[in-house]
Amino acid sequence: MPRCLTRLLPILLLGVLGGCATVDFDAPKTASSALQDTDDTWLGRRVAGLTGDRVGESGFMLVEDNLMAKALRVSGPRLAERSIDAQYYLINNDKTGLLFVSGLLDAADRGVRVRLLLDDILTSGYDRGLLALDAHPNFELRIFNPFARRSGFARWMNFLGDFRRLNRRMHNKSFTVDNQVTLIGGRNIGDEYFAADEKTNFGDLDVMGIGPVVDEVSTMFDLYWNDRLSVPVSVVLDPPEDPWQEIAALRARIADALTNEDATRYEGILNEILAGERIQGEDLSWVPYELVYDAPEKADKRLAAEAETMIPPLRQAILDGEREFMLITPYFVPRKSIEGFGELRERDMRVIVLTNSLAANNHAVVHSGYVPARKPLLEMGVELYEVRPDAQAQGVRKSGMGRSGGTLHAKAFIVDRSELFVGTFNWDPRSANINTEMGIILHAPELASGLAGRVIAGIPGKAYELQLDERGKIIWITHDDGEEVIYTKEPETTWGQRFKVGFYRMLPIKSQL
Repeated sequence: MPRCLTRLLPILLLGVLGGCATVDFDAPKTASSALQDTDDTWLGRRVAGLTGDRVGESGFMLVEDNLMAKALRVSGPRLAERSIDAQYYLINNDKTGLLFVSGLLDAADRGVRVRLLLDDILTSGYDRGLLALDAHPNFELRIFNPFARRSGFARWMNFLGDFRRLNRRMHNKSFTVDNQVTLIGGRNIGDEYFAADEKTNFGDLDVMGIGPVVDEVSTMFDLYWNDRLSVPVSVVLDPPEDPWQEIAALRARIADALTNEDATRYEGILNEILAGERIQGEDLSWVPYELVYDAPEKADKRLAAEAETMIPPLRQAILDGEREFMLITPYFVPRKSIEGFGELRERDMRVIVLTNSLAANNHAVVHSGYVPARKPLLEMGVELYEVRPDAQAQGVRKSGMGRSGGTLHAKAFIVDRSELFVGTFNWDPRSANINTEMGIILHAPELASGLAGRVIAGIPGKAYELQLDERGKIIWITHDDGEEVIYTKEPETTWGQRFKVGFYRMLPIKSQL
C-alpha cells in the first residue's frame, strides 16, 4: 500500500466511524412540566396586581435596547423563587454567556428548579461545563438533537455522515421565570446580542410578556423538553467521577472570566428592574395575541413532512393586510415568496423590506441567496433597504461600545401598522423548512405603528435605499451629514467580499440558506 494511503487510512476510518455514530434517543428520561404553584412568589404577586380581570389579553413590552435585554436576563434568575425554564439555540462562552449561566447556577443554589434546553450545533468544547451544570441537584440540562461525536474532526465527520438528522436545528429562544414572566424574541445569549462586543453588536428585538401567554410559552417549552430529540446530558456524555468537583471547577472558571465584568454598563437599568420599577402597568400593552411555533417534530427527519408549523398563521396574518407590509429580517432569501410579494403589490399594498447590506451581514453565504431577488423585487415596486455597517444598536453608546459596527438581527414584520410579529423566524428556506422556530403575533396598533415609525425614521442615516437607475442597474442611496451619497456597487465592501458572494451563488445550496 502506498505510504500516502497508509497515512490517510486513520483519517478515513475516523470519518467513517464519526459518520456512523448514533445517539440513543430512546434512553429513559423523566418527563416534567412547568410548575403551576407560583402565584405566591414575588413575581406571582406582582403580576397578579397588574393582570386584574383581563380576559383574552396579555401584557407585552417590546425590548429593543440591548442593555435592557441583558438586564432582564440577569435580573430574572435573581428574582426567581421556584423555577426557570430557558430554551436557546446558542449560549456563547463569553462574559455575557458566563454571567447568564452564573445566574442560573445561583438560582439553583437557592433551591430554584432550573431546566435548560440547548441546541447542540454550537456546543463544541462545552462538554465539561454541560456536565457540571447537569450535576447540580436543582439543575437539569438537555441537549436538542445532539452530536454523537463531541469534538474536533470526529464531530464534523459525524455531521457529514448524519447530515439529514444533524442539519435540522432548534432555533427557538425563550426564557421564563416562575411561570409568571417570559421573554421571547431574536436574541441568543452572547456579548454581541447585548451591546458588549468590541467589534460588532446586533440590533435585535425581544418581547417580554405576562399573563396567559406565559402558560402558553411554558406549554411549548414542555413539548420540546419532553420530545424524543431532547436528550439528557448523561446519554451522550459519561458522568463525572466527582460531580461537586466539576461544579466547583465551573464556578472558578466563571469567576475568573468575570473578574473584569463592567457591571456599571447596565447597573442603573438592572437596579430599576430589581426594584420592580420596570414592570408597571403603564409600561405594558394589553392586547390580543397569537403564540406561534413549529412542532418539535419538524426537527425529526422522519416526521418533518407531517409536522405542524407556524407558516400558516404567519401567511394568514400577512394576507389579511390591506395597505402595508413591512418586513424586518437579517437574513433574506426569498425564493417562491417573491411571487407572494408580487401578489401584495398587485393589491396595491406598500411593501417595505429592511435587511442587512453585504457589509453588515455576518453571513456572506446567506447574502448570496438574497442577491438574485433584489432586481425582481425592485421592478415590482418593493421598497428595499439595507442596513449600513455603521448603524449602531440601541444601548451600544451607553455600554461604551460606540466604536463597534452594527448588524441587524431582529426578526419581525408589521401589517397595516396594526399587527406585529416578533420571533426567531428569518425570511429564508432554513427557517421555513429546516429549523424549528417560534414567535408571537400581537394585535397591537400602538406597538406596531410605533415600531414602524422608528424604523422609517432611522432609515436615512442607518440604511441604504436600493433603486434601479436608467439602465436597470441597482444603485444604493444613503445620506451622510445631510448629503446624498450614491453607490454603484455593494457599499463599504472589498473585492474579496463580493467575489465570495459570487462564488457562493454558483453553489447548489440555496435550499440550505
